[in-house]
Amino acid sequence: MIVQRVVLNSRPGKNGNPVAENFRMEEVYLTDNINEGQVQVRTLYLSVDPYMRCRMNEDTGTDYITPWQLSQVVDGGGIGIIEESKHTNLTKGDFVTSFYWPWQTKVILDGNNLEKVDPQLVNGHLSYFLGAIGMPGLTSLIGIQEKGHITAGSNKTMVVSGAAGACGSVAGQIGHLLGCSRVVGICGTHEKCVLLTSELGFDAAINYKKENVAEQLRESCPAGVDVYFDNVGGNISDTVISQMNENSHIILCGQISQYNKDVPYPPPLSPAIEAVQKERNITRERFLVLNYKDKFEPGILQLSQWFKEGKLKIKETVINGLENMGAAFQSMMTGGNIGKQIVCISEEISL
Repeated sequence: MIVQRVVLNSRPGKNGNPVAENFRMEEVYLTDNINEGQVQVRTLYLSVDPYMRCRMNEDTGTDYITPWQLSQVVDGGGIGIIEESKHTNLTKGDFVTSFYWPWQTKVILDGNNLEKVDPQLVNGHLSYFLGAIGMPGLTSLIGIQEKGHITAGSNKTMVVSGAAGACGSVAGQIGHLLGCSRVVGICGTHEKCVLLTSELGFDAAINYKKENVAEQLRESCPAGVDVYFDNVGGNISDTVISQMNENSHIILCGQISQYNKDVPYPPPLSPAIEAVQKERNITRERFLVLNYKDKFEPGILQLSQWFKEGKLKIKETVINGLENMGAAFQSMMTGGNIGKQIVCISEEISL
């Protein structure tokens, strides 16, 4: 049968901004034969995420992420439904997910590399497994648990940058749920600020494009900052760190402002900010969620429970069509999304 797929058309260059034209869609023949242990799946939803920017380079700069190859199919977080199975533990109609799902309408995969998901955990919103009840949610939860040092009733103030994104929008809510008394978000539009405070429970929100971040932080965090969930790096992070308290903690989730630059990860702080960090004994350790696989299952159950109890509000921006993967990626990298950026490939979940 003929299927559509998306391949890497060109690289933006280590210091370039990714554009939709870095990707191209093509048709390819998919065999009807599947081997023992394999399954044929129809793709339902695909994820685009900031970490993918380094996969566009010839060298990702990390040992745990491989680069995408030119003219080869692109992959990332995905979810789909099994249409045919020759795997003992997977049957037709099962919903499955993978971190390395090809950007393709239908695909034959090794069943051992797939994880079965239960639609009841997300009240049927399967795309949530790619967001708040998937890797971004786990990153936020485990990051705060492992590196935030928050205890119930400890009266701590938490600041979240990239606060309206996939991780940030969840992290702020988790900060409150785990015991922070005050949570402040930093984002890039008025619309996002309103959403954070009116729907997601943030106590204040700062629009870094329109407001003086240092001034607004002083106003929003009169007792200083105890925990900083950092999604962006760069100037915003320098401003936050300069207002952090002694023995406070930075959760290094991402550094999206630096991803189009050829710098190491995590990018080094400027000498002045590094001096502040050392003087005030602020922890800033690299955090990689893949090192905490033993915490994935309980984490997913906790996130699901909060969602079902109405304590965790989930936001996503959905674009339809495999042909729009490149546009979705470009939009996500420039802050066009609120919550998780998802691409819907096929909504038809009946067989």
